[in-house]
This record gives sequence, structure tokens and C-alpha cells, in this order.
Amino acid sequence: MPSSDFPLFRFGIIADPQYAAIAPNVAMDRYYANSLAKLAEAIEVFNGEELSFVMTLGDLIDGIWESFDNILPVYEKLRHENLFLLGNHDFAVPVERLAFVSARVGMPSPYYAFSHHSWRFVVLNGNEVSTSAPPEGHPYRKLAAERLAALAATGAINAHRWNASLSDEQFAWLAAQLEAAEAAGDRVIVMNHYPVYPPNEHDMWDRERIVGLLSGHDNAVAYFCGHNHAGNYGRTGGCHFVNFKGMVDTEKENAFALVEAFEDRLEIRGFGREECRTLAL
Repeated sequence: MPSSDFPLFRFGIIADPQYAAIAPNVAMDRYYANSLAKLAEAIEVFNGEELSFVMTLGDLIDGIWESFDNILPVYEKLRHENLFLLGNHDFAVPVERLAFVSARVGMPSPYYAFSHHSWRFVVLNGNEVSTSAPPEGHPYRKLAAERLAALAATGAINAHRWNASLSDEQFAWLAAQLEAAEAAGDRVIVMNHYPVYPPNEHDMWDRERIVGLLSGHDNAVAYFCGHNHAGNYGRTGGCHFVNFKGMVDTEKENAFALVEAFEDRLEIRGFGREECRTLAL
């Protein structure tokens, strides 16, 4: 077989379990309590594969702090490296808990990067400048209110409190990660909770500058996110933007994915409601 038939590595993707031991929101088709069984099913599939890691793209819980006590033990059954980034519902907890969310799920820092083979994964903290995640009194809360008001004044479709933005410091860090990866000859996959493309009501407030930055780097090949539970896909420049579907949605159908990295493409194998895709590089 040609070498292109053998993946360089594989990893798993989960988006928006949004677990809580509460009644479903039937109008929104969200069955919060059912996510424990769906997550266990996904982990059983992942454990039958050789994977480098599994990433959850935010919204582990639906704002009840004690929900972490129920969902994190399910992840302990995973035999692969288990990685997280956080979503807006993870921060819908009592204000005195806000500063401890990242530590509760064992994240090394609110945003970070790591490498596999000649690929760099850049994991963003999309909640950094938001109206809910920064502790009360933090300057980023005031900045978030200003950014949201300015965006709303333009009539932007993503001017909603449930979205957020990067600090200028984190944006500069993202740019530096892209440049360092370019110098090393590494391809880059960016991961975040919030989408940025195609234009959608769930996008980051600062979507334009993020898309512009990624479009300016040929080595930025993919951007993976959750948040918009319906899922989405677009491509601009050489970057594929994949919005994975929310696990919490529907009473019985699951949604998760395996991603295989090849020299010339990314293959997404979707399970349940998640679609299969071939992303040419």
C-alpha cells in the first residue's frame, strides 16, 4: 500500500456533552442527563482504537458545579491522553467557583499548545474576554461589555452574550504559535470552543481578526470547534473550519468523531449525528 494509506496518527473529538442531572429542554432537543451514557459509548469506541489523544471541545457541564463530580469519572475510563478546553456553559457556575474551573478539569493552563509528529495543536481559551467567565471585577468583564456593545451597534449576527473573544495578549500568542510552527515546518490545527467561520450567530466576537490571521498562514490547515450544536463547515484560504455537533442534542443519537492525519489530508470519521469528511491539505 502507498504510504498515504497509513495515517500518521489518530485522535478523538467530543463536543458539548453539557451534562447536568436535570430535565431535558425538549424545545431545544437537549437531553442533559443522557450525556453520561453517550460519553461512555464514545469512550468505548475510542478505547478500541490506537489514538494519540482525545479532545473535548468545551461545555462538559451545563453550569452546575457538582456535575463535574459525575462526568469526570466517566473520562477516567479512557485509556488515551485526555485533553480539555472550556466552553461558556462550563463557566455558568457560581461566581466564587469561576477561578477554579480550569483546575477542576486538570488543564495545564487556560490556553496551551502541544505537538504530535510535525503537527502543532493550538488550544485556545475562547472565554477569556466574556461577560461570564472572568471573575467579578476583572478588567476583562468590562472589556467584554464594551466589545459586545460595539458589535451590537453594527447589527452583527454574533453580538450575543453567549459568545466571547480573545484578549489581545492571547491573540498575539496565537500569532506567535503560528509563526513558530511555520519556522519549524509544522502544520497547525487550532482548537477552540467557539466557531469563527462561516459567519454564524454563534461566532467569536473577534472572528474577523482570527480568520484573517489563520488565512495568512499556509500551515494553518484546520480549525476545530463546538458551541453551535447543529454543526457547520467552511473553508477559506487553505484552512478548513469544522464545527462538530453537540453530544447533548437529541434523546438517543450520539455525536463524536475520530480524526486521522495523513500527509495529504485529514479524514474525519463521524459517529451518530456527526458527519464524515475528507479535508484535503
